[in-house]
Amino acid sequence: KAGVIPGIKVDTSTHPLAGCPGEVVTEGLDGLRGRLKEYYQLGARFAKWRAVINIGDDIPTGTCIEANCHALARYASLCQEQGIVPMVEPEVLMDGDHGIDTCYEVTEVVLRSLFGALFDFNVALEGTILKASMVLPGKDCDEKASVEEVAEATLRCLKSAVPASLPGIVFLSGGQSDEQATANLNAMNALGPQPWELSFSYGRALQAPSLKAWKGEEANAQAAQDALAHRARLNGAARSGSYTPDMEKELAAA
Repeated sequence: KAGVIPGIKVDTSTHPLAGCPGEVVTEGLDGLRGRLKEYYQLGARFAKWRAVINIGDDIPTGTCIEANCHALARYASLCQEQGIVPMVEPEVLMDGDHGIDTCYEVTEVVLRSLFGALFDFNVALEGTILKASMVLPGKDCDEKASVEEVAEATLRCLKSAVPASLPGIVFLSGGQSDEQATANLNAMNALGPQPWELSFSYGRALQAPSLKAWKGEEANAQAAQDALAHRARLNGAARSGSYTPDMEKELAAA
């Protein structure tokens, strides 16, 4: 389709990290240079690599953070070598009962480690995209955070750890509801211009309304498409800080 830039999710897999119980590392670097060359010839112009960071008792360890950030940086360098824009995704999971302050501390350490590794591997930040987690309390935490608290904590963390030369940050929804993910992104953009463009790369929070409308039935195909388009429009509004909760009702009224 005209105007669509093809991209790929790099063929990787997540495995338990030896010597670090409860932690994982993303593998897939062996032979990646050749695969990226093939991907480029097939039309791919950007790629994504996801690393997973768990928060729990005595984790994440420095070893886990370093191993994952090292892999992300090597992948990014290989991508740029082949003319592919790397999207680096160090996801700090929402699983657990930790508070928002703990998430902030872990996310800041992870991002600082990541950008240190990217520097070591001579990755051009101007040609890189960060897919980031928002700073949120764990889903089992009794103390919930408001939209304003999430936006403030996330921006503060990003400004502490992410260089301004990076052109853009896209957020993953990471277990948030569709409305919550949209509202949090909107709140960040409503706080004014930031050093980087702030956008979305949602999975569940973008697709869930469509899947709910579809229910696996062909007769619901149009309703599913309408739900997806509506959610995309709302997130598009959040990109400019112009989303309001009243906009959620537009699809039902149409």
